[in-house]
Amino acid sequence: MGLPKSIIILVVSESGASVYSASEVAREEFPDKDLTVRGAVSIGRRLMDPLAELVKIDPKSIGVGQYQHDVDQRKLKESLDDVVISCVNRVGVEVNTASKQLLSYVAGLNSRIAQNIVEQRNSKGAFRSRRELLEVPGLGPKAFEQSAGFLRVRNGSHPLDSSAVHPEAYPVVETMAADLGVDVPTLLSDATLRQRIKLEKYISDKFGLPTLKDIVDELEKPGRDPRQAFAEFQFNDEVHTPEDLKVGMKLPGIVTNVAAFGAFVDIGVHQDGLVHISQLADKFVAHPSEVVKVQQQVTVTVVEVDLARKRIGLSMKQNPDFGSGNSDGGTRGGNRNHRGNGGRSTKPAAPTFGGNWFEDAMSRKR
Repeated sequence: MGLPKSIIILVVSESGASVYSASEVAREEFPDKDLTVRGAVSIGRRLMDPLAELVKIDPKSIGVGQYQHDVDQRKLKESLDDVVISCVNRVGVEVNTASKQLLSYVAGLNSRIAQNIVEQRNSKGAFRSRRELLEVPGLGPKAFEQSAGFLRVRNGSHPLDSSAVHPEAYPVVETMAADLGVDVPTLLSDATLRQRIKLEKYISDKFGLPTLKDIVDELEKPGRDPRQAFAEFQFNDEVHTPEDLKVGMKLPGIVTNVAAFGAFVDIGVHQDGLVHISQLADKFVAHPSEVVKVQQQVTVTVVEVDLARKRIGLSMKQNPDFGSGNSDGGTRGGNRNHRGNGGRSTKPAAPTFGGNWFEDAMSRKR
């Protein structure tokens, strides 16, 4: 019996969920729940707000690359932290709902100040404005100056508290509105009014033209999440296990991992299939990252199913060559033109999924 059509099946990566479930953060959040429940909650939260949940886990535990254990671990951590900080500050943080882990990544804040923000929020209630953050112990004028533009207060006392406009720029926006004979909320809601703003009029020692352009751009979308809209995805309803697969099937899938030799794709059968680098495109591909990225939605063709050895070979070519079952590792040559027939260029040899490379690929993925 199939699932009702109204139920949407979604894919959420569980990488690092077990690390979270056994962490101090998880014990603090769910002291009366066991590991399995904590892990399940973490996976569910990742669907709701991936960034807010993933910051609770060491980036290395999420799986950031095939060779992540071969590089300098200190430099890897610094690089990963920089990426997380960049993402958090780009998206912005709702100060009344964010965890202390998320707040600690905001520019100008640290774990101690983040903890103080949460404690004050719990004891005195929600913050009503950005300015109230100055009452948080340890959050002085300098830290406020650095962090305020990245913190959001939804439905705050000032209409710009939910935007990326820094409080020090509020007077400029208020002046713009007054010059147009309206208040700030009206300026935010009326695009024709914003088009009448002459930025050159507001240039000063503190605000140059590029900064003023950024301010007006933010007025177009105050508080709007810069991340892309959620895209619904569904696997093929008729495919649930590897036994359901047939060579030649075209199926929707999601890229789960990208390595030097190809990409692993989840097609909804509880076992990832491999798109070898030679099968990623109808052109030469030097590295899979040129074509695919993790969580990308793709359409693949099944080119091999080996139930005994738990192999699923996939292709992203328009007209893929199906494996002949040879054991010469022919896929390695799938991207190159072979010469034959007296030097004339011929069609590349049909890629196969034989040899030991498939086992090597799977072992490296694990």
